[in-house]
This record gives sequence, structure tokens and C-alpha cells, in this order.
Amino acid sequence: MLTDQKKIAFIWVLFVVTLTAAYFISPIPQDPSYHNFADLRPRFNIPNFGDVVSNIGFLIVGLMGLSMILGKRRQELFDRTSDAIPYIIVFFGVTLVAIGSSYYHWSPSNETLLWDRLPMTVAFMSLFAAVIADRINRRAGLYVMIPVFLVIGVLSVFYWNITELAGQGDLRPYAIVQFFPIAAILLILWLFPDHRYTDTRSLLLVLACYAGAKLLEAFDQEILGLFSSIVSGHSLKHIASALAVYLLLRMLVVAKKASA
Repeated sequence: MLTDQKKIAFIWVLFVVTLTAAYFISPIPQDPSYHNFADLRPRFNIPNFGDVVSNIGFLIVGLMGLSMILGKRRQELFDRTSDAIPYIIVFFGVTLVAIGSSYYHWSPSNETLLWDRLPMTVAFMSLFAAVIADRINRRAGLYVMIPVFLVIGVLSVFYWNITELAGQGDLRPYAIVQFFPIAAILLILWLFPDHRYTDTRSLLLVLACYAGAKLLEAFDQEILGLFSSIVSGHSLKHIASALAVYLLLRMLVVAKKASA
């Protein structure tokens, strides 16, 4: 049987390995072709209509989550009021993603991409802190990891932006912020099975849905052709990502029923 200290050491080892690998990789600038999305068709005076409007899913699930957690159901969902903190930040971040991503897709560029990525890091890092609080250490997750992770996430985006403006763009810190929490959460689900809110099956569905969203993004043009130019892969990526957030909200409801 591994002690909690040894289990936590595994997570630190993963973090050190990730940092070491990133250090030996050359700086990664933003590929200018990233902004060349497949569906550029305007509608109703909205440029890139599909990619802009498909962000409404983030707005819907973000506001749904905030309404449930900040409303009367908070006492039903959480054993302690403070347990809701990371989830409030997650759904607030998702709501801002709807705004930031719409702004970016209205006029894709590195300058507007900044406002797409900032709220995404808020959501990613808050969810990571929520898992730590639920499965490893409640006080550390809520009162240490949340502020630390949020600062790291925001700084990673500003670091990328500043290096791009200097002509030497570097996405490595942002890539770590986006993908290390996923690997760490999978490790935590295995090493720390006891939980109150973060049901393993539900979180795996959330992560699978997000992985599917990244695949849809990668095949943006191909999917637009597959669906006879009705919808692009990137627009479907927004919908799949919003579905992942909905599954996260459903996880909280299911967790409460399981504990009743």
C-alpha cells in the first residue's frame, strides 16, 4: 500500500518530468495558420458565423452552473459552502470563454486570441484545484492551489502574448497549463479513489469529451467537407467542449444523489 506522501510524490515526479521535457524543447511560437479556420462564411452581418455563434453553448452551461451553485441549490449540492468555490470559478471562467472566444472568432488574430485563452486557463486550473481539494487535501486545494494555479494560468497566457509581441513567441508554459492538469487528474483519479464530488466515471467522461473536442478542432476542414459545408470541426469543437462542462455540472448533481 502506498502512503499519501508517496502518491503525492508521483504527481510531483510527473510535474518535474513535464517541466524538464518542456525545457529541452525549443520555444513554440504561435503558428499563423492557426487563425485560418475552415468556415469563414458570414451570416446576419456576423463574420465567421459558425465559429462565433457556436460559443453560445459555453454561455448556456456557464450560466446554468452559476445559477445552480450560487442559488438555492448550493446547500443541496455541497456539504460546506466553501466547497463550491472552485466550481464557481470554473463556471464563471466558462461564461467568460463564451465572450472571449466569440470575440476571437469575430476577428481571429494573436491579439484577440489572448482573450480566448485567458478564461480557458481559469476554468482548467480551477477544475484541477477542485480535484485536489476533493481527493487529496481540502484546505490545500481550496486555499492554496486555487490562487496559485490561477496566477500560473494567467501568467502563462500573458507570457505567450509578450513573447509573441517580441517576435519570439513561446507557447510552452501555456501548453503545460492546458495539458498537465489532464495528466495529473488522471493520475489522481487512480491514486486517490476516495471522493465526495469528483466521481471518477463522470470526470473520465468530461475528459473524453474534451479529447473529442480537440480531435474535432484538428479536423476542422475535413469535417466541414464531410457535413456538406453545414458545420465545421471547430464549431463542433465548441459544442463538444460545452458538453464537457455540462457533464461536469451533472457530476455535482449525481454526486449529491449518491451521498444522500
